[in-house]
Amino acid sequence: MFPSTTGWPPPRRPSPAGASAARPRGGEVTMRGLTATQADDIRKAVQAAERRSGLRFGLFIGEPEGSRRHFAERLHAALGDEAADAVVILVDPVGRALEIVTGDTARLRLPDSACRLTAMSMATSFSVGDLVGGLLYGIAALAEQAAARR
Repeated sequence: MFPSTTGWPPPRRPSPAGASAARPRGGEVTMRGLTATQADDIRKAVQAAERRSGLRFGLFIGEPEGSRRHFAERLHAALGDEAADAVVILVDPVGRALEIVTGDTARLRLPDSACRLTAMSMATSFSVGDLVGGLLYGIAALAEQAAARR
């Protein structure tokens, strides 16, 4: 288990045979330093991205343990069976770092070049102090690009 405010990994999506309306479907987000309204907006964006793209999205905001890339990859691997279809975004506002990790299947719809361009736009927003705006843009942009390649 990784330290977080909401838990990681996110809960698994219910299978169609065992779907339950009471169980959360995606949108699990680990965030520190955001208001409840900001966190809710980001959760809604993650849920919309999952619906639009069919991919699994995970977001971690905070300081990674050790190397940020390795930490992001561990978060991604913690998704287990869903990792192939998953996109994990790690943002370390203190360390001014951003990582996007895609699973094997997700990478077919979100190539590294698309992730790099989205990361650059997100970083521009972050650099002017707009963490939430950068996240909302990045999540939507990744979902849109993945949906276009569906």
